[in-house]
Amino acid sequence: MKLLAVETATEACSAALYIDGEITERFSLTVNEHTKLILPMIDTLMSEAGLIPQQLDVLAFGCGPGSFTGVRIATGVIQGIAFGADLPVVPISTLAAIAQDYFDSNDNIEQHTAFTAMDARMGEIFWGVYNRDEQGYAALIGKEVVTLADDIEFPDLTGIGLGSGWGVYEENLMLRSTGKVKRYEIDVRPRARAIARLGARAFELGLAVAVELAMPVYLRDKVAKTEAERKNVG
Repeated sequence: MKLLAVETATEACSAALYIDGEITERFSLTVNEHTKLILPMIDTLMSEAGLIPQQLDVLAFGCGPGSFTGVRIATGVIQGIAFGADLPVVPISTLAAIAQDYFDSNDNIEQHTAFTAMDARMGEIFWGVYNRDEQGYAALIGKEVVTLADDIEFPDLTGIGLGSGWGVYEENLMLRSTGKVKRYEIDVRPRARAIARLGARAFELGLAVAVELAMPVYLRDKVAKTEAERKNVG
């Protein structure tokens, strides 16, 4: 399988190429430079592999939640490639990518549950809980939500806290976790290599969609409604 993945939902900008289980990635931390970096990253990966888009089997992208602009960049880039090369697409959760990358980078960890929390601004958190399944993939428990830190509900599991939300709302989250979280890591970000891993798995399970159905996920209703209204006006 040959899969191209991109992730631009946060200050991390990355692209990855998955070829029969092997992943190569280009990654950079940046502020407002995603549009300048992502296409050269893709071009470099494809050139080094000697591939053109038509030789790929599928595309994957971080569909959010995250920065409104960042999520739109990844969506637009992947939609453009997919339309041009007539390829299916797999949208992958940004929160799932954070959990997956942690699981992949820590094979010997005892904790198999990740409480992912991204700062959503306006006093809210993008929240999702993931378990590492028997095959090593991040599996969602319940639903992803955007919510106030004081309204977070922890399932009856113990695990690690991951993401920027733990830095901003540490006191609230630790108080509500009631001992379920012993430690947390703030400086973890969604990466294209995790999007590629999850994308390949989803493609194998038949979860790829046509490009016109590959849409971003904002979680925050008023943002989604604004986007829908913008399209209707256009």
